[in-house]
Amino acid sequence: MKMIRMNPKVDGFIRKAKKWKEEFEELRNIVLDCELTEEIKWMHPCYTYQNNNIVLIHGFKDYCALLFHKGVLLKDAHGILIQQTENVQAARQIRFSNVREIVEMETILKAYIYEAIEVEKAGLEVNFKKNTEFTIPEEFQIKFDEIPNLKTAFEALTPGRQKAYLLYFSAPKQSKTRESRVEKYVQQILNGKGLDD
Repeated sequence: MKMIRMNPKVDGFIRKAKKWKEEFEELRNIVLDCELTEEIKWMHPCYTYQNNNIVLIHGFKDYCALLFHKGVLLKDAHGILIQQTENVQAARQIRFSNVREIVEMETILKAYIYEAIEVEKAGLEVNFKKNTEFTIPEEFQIKFDEIPNLKTAFEALTPGRQKAYLLYFSAPKQSKTRESRVEKYVQQILNGKGLDD
């Protein structure tokens, strides 16, 4: 007999949910049936195998989802994995708009979860884009040229902080807006801080 250990913090998460309660409960039962450890991470139910993240349950306005942390490495035999945004490199979601969809897909969901566990057992890793593969906006490059310490400080930041800045600085269509964003964060970068620190 399988020993299923439910985390009381997940009970609290589901109880407080204003939307998707029934869907969350169904997803939880399916995932727990795959003998993963139930935790709360990033304020959501997260399921791990030997302390490695496998799937996360979360809800949005129009859908709830099962997010596979290394979803990009799954075969996706049914073509149901979705990349949440273009900048998400590893995670992939399976989205649902009602509990019936979840119930109908139970067998497929379990197959994907077991495949994700196998990916973890095999020690497979996602090859993330290096920050050198992200474009440095011209406005930021000009600041590097003006303030040599800025480039040194930027390169000393963690890869995640570098990526966040590059995406934020590159986003606006107008050069003037990009320039003002860069200007606003020069001191923060020199202080060794990330965009949200």
